[in-house]
Amino acid sequence: MHLTDMTMNRSRLLVAVVAVAMTLPFAAAPVIAQRAVPPGSGDPFKDTSMIKPPLGARVALFEFEDLECPACARAYPMVHAAAAHYNIPLVRKDFPLPMHIWSLDAAIWARYLQDKVSPKMADEYRAAVFAAQAGIGSKDDMLIFTRRFFQSHGLSMPFVVDPMGEFRKEVLVDKALGEKMGLVHTPTIFVCSQHEWVQVTDPTQLYQTIEAVESQAGANPPAKRASHP
Repeated sequence: MHLTDMTMNRSRLLVAVVAVAMTLPFAAAPVIAQRAVPPGSGDPFKDTSMIKPPLGARVALFEFEDLECPACARAYPMVHAAAAHYNIPLVRKDFPLPMHIWSLDAAIWARYLQDKVSPKMADEYRAAVFAAQAGIGSKDDMLIFTRRFFQSHGLSMPFVVDPMGEFRKEVLVDKALGEKMGLVHTPTIFVCSQHEWVQVTDPTQLYQTIEAVESQAGANPPAKRASHP
């Protein structure tokens, strides 16, 4: 190969490398802005494209929870109070952590109640589990607690809760979604609009975060709202 040809090939290679390098920052850039409240407290995520309000809603709360997680138990009343106060949807996803021995069982019972009884009854069950969490130490404790919940609410408890595995599959679909995002802990809470999401690591700051996201989204808040903490 002549020296001139070698020089030209090297020049072409250099141009190609530079062109590829110039595209990398754009390919790696997040599709939507990433913010956290308090600032600097957020987690790194692989994919957040699914963090959006349901169709027809401008702003929503989005939460991954584990029924055996003490931090989820503390956040539960604050998350639900904020969603009710601002009349916005709460998109809840189950993310049972592998070190928790009964959280998957509890999530399956919650899905049974949601699908076979009512979403309201499932919410009551989740709230009751969180309230009794410290006294549930095993799978047997979980089953005894659930039996008492059914009895106290006048419900017939099935002998086998999930014979076809449908409720377990629902929970595992949620878990796979969290794994795709790169979740590492619970609760992981977002306030989201169609254009952005904000991770809220301190649930006491949910109210001001919702108001800020509503303002950016152009949402019209109700004329009268009770004062919030």
